[in-house]
Amino acid sequence: MFTSEKGAVEEWLSEFKTLPETSLSNYATNLKDKSSLVSSLYKVIQEPQSELLEPVCHQLFEFYRSGEEQLLRFTLQFLPELIWCYLAVSASRNVHSSGCIEALLLGVYNLEIVDKQGHSKVLSFTIPSLSKPSVYHEPSSIGSMALTESALSQHGLSKVVYSGPHPQREMLTAQNRFEVLTFLLLCYNAALTYMPSVSLQSLCQICSRICVCGYPRQHVRKYKGISSRIPVSSGFMVQMLTGIYFAFYNGEWDLAQKALDDIIYRAQLELYPEPLLVANAIKASLPHGAMKSNKEGARCIQVEITPTSSRISRNAVTSMSIRGHRWKRHEHPDNSNDTTELGILVIPEISVTNVAGERTGNGEKGRTLGEIDAQHIQGVQETATDPRTESKGLPEIRRQKSVRKMMEDGINSPGRVQF
Repeated sequence: MFTSEKGAVEEWLSEFKTLPETSLSNYATNLKDKSSLVSSLYKVIQEPQSELLEPVCHQLFEFYRSGEEQLLRFTLQFLPELIWCYLAVSASRNVHSSGCIEALLLGVYNLEIVDKQGHSKVLSFTIPSLSKPSVYHEPSSIGSMALTESALSQHGLSKVVYSGPHPQREMLTAQNRFEVLTFLLLCYNAALTYMPSVSLQSLCQICSRICVCGYPRQHVRKYKGISSRIPVSSGFMVQMLTGIYFAFYNGEWDLAQKALDDIIYRAQLELYPEPLLVANAIKASLPHGAMKSNKEGARCIQVEITPTSSRISRNAVTSMSIRGHRWKRHEHPDNSNDTTELGILVIPEISVTNVAGERTGNGEKGRTLGEIDAQHIQGVQETATDPRTESKGLPEIRRQKSVRKMMEDGINSPGRVQF
């Protein structure tokens, strides 16, 4: 660690001690822009024997319990590196050199498991139902299963998962270690959108190191330092995958890809089903070669969404479709009456077809369809000039008079007359 970096950390330590409470908000806003200070703090944390480690951990804890949201996030960004340093020191059996880091982790944990009134928190999470649309699916595209899920959701049978209340811890032991660390990673993942890129890089790197240390893949990754195996729990690996999945689409594609492969490698060795399921699901959902440029800033998850305008299939038979069909059938004669009242002449439809087995009259074979239509139209026009017909204006009477006129003229069609 250089002298300038050490001086920046010492200045940061003394500045907060003399800071008035009224200036806390402005101080927190300006603190996130000091990238050189953040890199210096990372170097302090990575050196367990540094004399600045204890005061740095103490000040980070003061930030966390200050109640200022931005100071809380400032401490959270170092959480992956703090977890790695604690696990690395614990694996090397040098517990005394990690006392201040353990105290910081325990302090953050004990603050997070209670609310502002000091009561234990109970976190709840409702498992999404397939009957309700999301950015990943549409219920109409699932088929019969959507109906079953919809019937269940209407009866209030949605499943809710609860976490807590969590007991307070005074020290970390081999029995409760990963219970505490898993909960801390859960808190970190809840603030992932506020974490800078250097924190996401640290997360991916420590996930790879935790998973491969002490295994043959450590030589492939060329990780130096400890060579002891670090025990992990299934829940802890699932929380690591949550952060890695976010890093994939927020500028750290290469590091996240390496961390994902290492987690799958370790989960296969440990035979952990939950991390294997989540990791393989993430791997299967990744675009092939679409995110190779990892330095172009934040990216979004691209999903295909079906149109939401027509949720019900057009071919589906429902009570509304049957009722609408019935209305259309009843509306047809009303429309014809309206057009007649407006003075539009409605010509009845007459189709002449030769029916097998019927005899045609003598002298009628030469009569063509065009002559019959001409006489029919002439009869209709003569009927329309009748004043009695004009006064009534009923289409049924017009049709009857046109047919009567044709019968008087001696038109006997060789087929059937259809109305």
